[in-house]
Amino acid sequence: MTESKKAASGRAAPRVRSIRVVVFALMITMLLAMLDNLIVGTAMPTIVGDLGGMEHLSWVVTAYTLATAASTPIWGKLGDLYGRKGVFLTSIVIFLIGSVLSGMAQDMSQLIGFRAVQGLGAGGLMVGVMAILGDLVPPRERGRYQGMMAGVMAVAMIGGPLVGGAITDHLGWRWSFYINLPLGAVALAMVTAVLHLPAKERSKARVDYLGAALLTVGITAIVLVTTWGGTEYAWSSAVIMELIALGVASLVGFLFVETKAAEPIMPLHIFRNRNFTLMSVVGFMAGFVMFGAVLFLPLYQQSVQGASATNSGLLLLPMLLAMMVVSLVAGRITTSTGKYKAFPILGSVLMVTGLFLLATMDTGTTRFTSGVYMAVLGAGMGFLMQITMLVAQNSVELKDMGVASSATTLFRTLGSSFGVAIMGALFTGRVQDEMAARGGGGVTEQSAQLDAQSLAKLPDAAREAYEYAVASGTHIAFLVGGSVAVVALVAALFVKEVPLRGTAKPDEAPSQDTDGDGAGPARPATVRESQTV
Repeated sequence: MTESKKAASGRAAPRVRSIRVVVFALMITMLLAMLDNLIVGTAMPTIVGDLGGMEHLSWVVTAYTLATAASTPIWGKLGDLYGRKGVFLTSIVIFLIGSVLSGMAQDMSQLIGFRAVQGLGAGGLMVGVMAILGDLVPPRERGRYQGMMAGVMAVAMIGGPLVGGAITDHLGWRWSFYINLPLGAVALAMVTAVLHLPAKERSKARVDYLGAALLTVGITAIVLVTTWGGTEYAWSSAVIMELIALGVASLVGFLFVETKAAEPIMPLHIFRNRNFTLMSVVGFMAGFVMFGAVLFLPLYQQSVQGASATNSGLLLLPMLLAMMVVSLVAGRITTSTGKYKAFPILGSVLMVTGLFLLATMDTGTTRFTSGVYMAVLGAGMGFLMQITMLVAQNSVELKDMGVASSATTLFRTLGSSFGVAIMGALFTGRVQDEMAARGGGGVTEQSAQLDAQSLAKLPDAAREAYEYAVASGTHIAFLVGGSVAVVALVAALFVKEVPLRGTAKPDEAPSQDTDGDGAGPARPATVRESQTV
């Protein structure tokens, strides 16, 4: 072994440890972003009781979701232009400021406004995590961290409602926002201290403000349509029709502006890459399915299987654990072999199968059976959730890593909005129809979502009618979800196996892209390069 090889070998362990410390800091930030809505959702009844403004309740969530979705592509582009570390730290600071202000809110209007500030910061958290990971770790090696990401997601989904309930009961609802401060402080300190990215020359290009504004309006209109349609306003109402027209016009204008802008907020050329476009479709469908499942499975478990609110969260464990384990295994295999095409296909097959199995549940389905069905769905999601980001990032040049990460995140977010809206509308409509047909319509006038405790107080006939109605509503929601998921399977079949970029040797020049499906001459920073700043 030569002296240079010995030196390189000696440096390898510290570098790997350094990357792991950075990844740990990124995972804390990711947890921060994912926990917030789940914790706040649990505290909402107490918040309304203290601040009033029940009629504006939905806006507490909507303002956050809108700000997050609208700012996501902007954060990604700013990171590409001006350097990822500073932009990422800024998003954390804005999120923490919004958290403090939300905790100090004195009325519902203030809370809604401060939640929007918090959402602006949240838009940069997930994008920053994914883009920085894309900078630090080559795609070939990134699979080993997928299990960590899936684990964070599982912890957030299970722990969020539990933590939110405990905080609200013992510390008060304001601490559901203040709890972000210690986590955020740790993330800020660790990212500042240990994250070192290659030096980046500050771009002199002018920000595409018009494109950003049009995209923001378009995304806002889409999210409002999916949030309000069928709840606040009828789908055929003038408000919904106007929002649809505004959204379409804004997005058409955005596409036109992006073809002319010197530095577009979302370069359209990234969609010329087949794999990137296909992964955007798969990510949209995965978001559609996953968030719909997380919404309706606990409802089914509480209303039909008699689980408490706490237990219904724990009963999601089969799905979340399967997702985490499969994501970890898929990541390890991807790292060792460099192959990934089989995973989107297998994941889509399992996702479709799991959804159609869940659609067969009725009032007699046992918890064990539904747990097995959830595990099948979770395994499918485990193959898809991180592979979509991995393939998307491998399909673009390093200079577009931020917009690729933000676009993939945005499509998943929009997919979740559509999934919750469409599956929710179908579910509610079926429950109301079944209750009306069985003479229990009075129940749904109060609520289409009764918990186990309220359900136990109903007369036997009304309770049985409601259980049947919820099972029927769950059936139609998952049936539609499974049908939509077939689109993800079709898209996965057309993915091309393009070799994942790996860590280049110190003296090795970047390879050139020759088939048009790779990402060109740019490559992610290696671990060695990541220590140069």
